[in-house]
Amino acid sequence: MKEEFIKLLKTINRDGIDEIIAFLEKSDFFKAPASTRFHGSHEGGLMEHSMKVYEILVHKVNNSVIPIEVKSETLIIIALLHDICKTNFYKVDYRNSKNEYGEWVKVPYYTIEDTIPYGHGEKSVMMITEFMKLTSEEKYCIRWHMGFTEPKELYGTIGEAYKKYPLALLLHEADLEASYFYDL
Repeated sequence: MKEEFIKLLKTINRDGIDEIIAFLEKSDFFKAPASTRFHGSHEGGLMEHSMKVYEILVHKVNNSVIPIEVKSETLIIIALLHDICKTNFYKVDYRNSKNEYGEWVKVPYYTIEDTIPYGHGEKSVMMITEFMKLTSEEKYCIRWHMGFTEPKELYGTIGEAYKKYPLALLLHEADLEASYFYDL
């Protein structure tokens, strides 16, 4: 799956894409979980989740009730890199748990070590733009991909962003579907 992920990224014709790929390969992105205990809470979960978001997003765009005119590279960028903020974010720690024999043993689990406390969607936008330019639509899509899981004070802003860029809503939906419909 890593090869397919990188192959998709290499279809992007923008300055900086090779640097993003190099960054991802040097990081823990391809081995990182997608979360600590929810979707994709296992090694490689982040990459699997991102690929599933891409698959769902392409389907949603192709079957949208309104026409969505978008370049394929935009779909690849926003789907595969929407959670780049989770790179070097999770760490393995250990806790005591009873095994099937009632004996205490140390078991690994994922914990968060946020060395860049800059939010979620906005952190992904920041990280990507350190390497390459994003269109306004791509920035909005990635920034607001968490949708209405954001604080309620932002709901009006999120709604306006989705009216301005319907693709942002489709990315949010694809992210939710990948998280809840698939055991990643």
